Amino acid sequence: MAERPRSSAPILEVRGLNVYYGSSHALQGVDLTLQGGVLSVVGRNGMGKTTLCKAIMGLVPSSSGSIRFAGQELRGKAPADIARLGIGYVPQGRRLWRSLTVDEHLRLVAGANKGAWSVDRIYATFPRLAERKQNGGGQLSGGEQQMLAISRALLLNPKLLVMDEPTEGLAPVIVNQVAEMLVRLGEEGDIDVLVIEQNIGVATTVADKVAIMVNGRINRVTDAVQLAGDRELQQRLLGVGRHGEEAHEPETAPAEGTDRGAAEPRAASTVTKIYVSNPKQPTRWSQPVPVRVLEQSARPMTQVGSGSTDIGSAELRQLNAGGDMAVLVAGTLDTKGEELRYIRDIIKAAGLPVRLVDLSTSGKHSGADIPAHQIAAFHPRGASGVFTSDRGTSVAGMTLAFERWMQRRGAVLGIISAAGSGGTAIVAPAMRALKVGIPKVMISTVASGDVRKYVGASDIFMLHSVADVQGLNSITRDILANGANALVGIVKAQQASRTETRRTTAAEAPRTVGLTMFGVTTPCVQQITAALGEDYECLVFHATGIGGQSMEKLIDGGQISAVIDITTTEICDMLVGGIFPATEDRFGAVIRRQMPYIGSVGALDMVNFGAPETVPEKFRNRLFYKHNPQVTLMRTTRAENTEMGRWIGGRLNEMEGPVRFFLPEGGVSALDRPGQPFHDPEADRALFRALEETVRTTSNRQLIRVPHHINDPAFSDEIVRTFRALHGGGRQRPGRARR
Repeated sequence: MAERPRSSAPILEVRGLNVYYGSSHALQGVDLTLQGGVLSVVGRNGMGKTTLCKAIMGLVPSSSGSIRFAGQELRGKAPADIARLGIGYVPQGRRLWRSLTVDEHLRLVAGANKGAWSVDRIYATFPRLAERKQNGGGQLSGGEQQMLAISRALLLNPKLLVMDEPTEGLAPVIVNQVAEMLVRLGEEGDIDVLVIEQNIGVATTVADKVAIMVNGRINRVTDAVQLAGDRELQQRLLGVGRHGEEAHEPETAPAEGTDRGAAEPRAASTVTKIYVSNPKQPTRWSQPVPVRVLEQSARPMTQVGSGSTDIGSAELRQLNAGGDMAVLVAGTLDTKGEELRYIRDIIKAAGLPVRLVDLSTSGKHSGADIPAHQIAAFHPRGASGVFTSDRGTSVAGMTLAFERWMQRRGAVLGIISAAGSGGTAIVAPAMRALKVGIPKVMISTVASGDVRKYVGASDIFMLHSVADVQGLNSITRDILANGANALVGIVKAQQASRTETRRTTAAEAPRTVGLTMFGVTTPCVQQITAALGEDYECLVFHATGIGGQSMEKLIDGGQISAVIDITTTEICDMLVGGIFPATEDRFGAVIRRQMPYIGSVGALDMVNFGAPETVPEKFRNRLFYKHNPQVTLMRTTRAENTEMGRWIGGRLNEMEGPVRFFLPEGGVSALDRPGQPFHDPEADRALFRALEETVRTTSNRQLIRVPHHINDPAFSDEIVRTFRALHGGGRQRPGRARR
């Protein structure tokens, strides 16, 4: 596209835009910038593309966010005022008057703004309209109607042209005409264009950049050339060539001989759709029902269990942009109202803004700042998924709804709750959804037992209530006050710290690198951190299952900007049955963030068990090593290494950022050197072979064999060189000089 000088303000800038239709969240914090030229926006049906156009034109109200046209805010303006500012709109469906002729349509808007486009130029550009100038709008073909709709917008001589599905329903020859016209507009440079388009060929032809819209938000902005040539990306995000419902996950065909790793699908969806082949009673004149109508008419049958959250696993966009920062006091006000209000009053008296959130499933009115029905609306099936006749289903529904609400809510000053086992189960997942570092206090009757299932990879403070959370008395008053005051102290300390931190510029702040380590890969990680420590803040995570989850939670939250995943041993325990397993979402944060990934096969030679007597009977004849009295290590077999290689390879194939995965031929752990108990070159070769057979290598996704042991300095040097090639020199840490 032609380059031309511009002011610093983009012609169109959308930030944090949220639009609702009732309780349906259509646009979820949309961010989009058109600096100039032509920008295409693509996406499947129902992703919010038309709503974005209408919001820009003021045809639907937005609840929050910003829409700026050449630096001027559009939110709150009437559609006519927005058009007068210089934005032309070609709506989906054309919206022509059937009774007005082509010429009358054009004369109606001609001369509104001075510029290069006139009626004569329109007729020269679209000769077919000149031939049909006396025909009414209802007498035109679909292609002619679209030409007229585009011409009507051009005659306003806009600075920005917003086009919603300009090639929808057109014959291929007319599609080519429209595409050529858009290319010319971009080359001439007088009018900038935002084009919403489902035709990938058109979208990538007319623009240099293409924004992909998924579930009410901009998933990414990519080069048009890259999208045009990336069939896998088109299938995964746009459903090109598919009839399925997957919006995020690609299907991976299992390699021959796979038993678990590649053959099993990801966690199965808990949403079952019942399709009706004839949504309307057919007659002898009925036409075949389009697939789109069948999909829209499908009735969901959802099973929400205590351990199933797949129905709500789609990525959610934040509701607020940080302006409504407050402490949340959340819980079931129908049973714990007195206690929660007591906590609320202490926090309020300390001078912090506070909101009371009701998570009751009884349907009773509580007078909370955020009532239960508002939270319930965030369940995938709305309030009907929460307020049911079955208590277990209602609790599970409210748990999911509150977690989704919290994900969309975004930043808060902190959150606190007081509850029994049921209330703790409702609130804990939402607490875990928040970033690490945001204060989370859970006062609970179950806090003196095994709290791993509540805390997970997060940083929740669990405070034992001692007495049951059932009314205020001399014990509960003290415990609740301690929890409330602890939260107040943390929040105020963080506010003071942020004030101090603002004095440090972003350029001085070090980038963070997440590294995974086990005892048998410690030398490798120590060498890497020594080499990078002056330029990067190295966060090391112990690969004990929860360590990998913690690292990925920080990656998801944007608190880790790079990763060196040397020790992937948690995959062993997940697939074989050890005590330190990863989850099926291992590597998921890297996939979602589309960030560069450097990894290796550290400690994939071992499965972890407890004391020797705890090892399952079926493994009694295997090779073991007593790491300490509480940990027994078992050497992985060739078959297990093959399974792990296929599983990891499948996940590497899903990564879109640069991938560099290292295979150390000299051994994968301290116990895998020559002469050590787990040295088994054949098992290692099975692992490497499975990876090489599974991974679809490209210039961007590489498997790198090196002749070194994983703990050799030469191996660490290779990792550091590759890391600097992908990430550069990093940032100097405050108060430290480079060597």
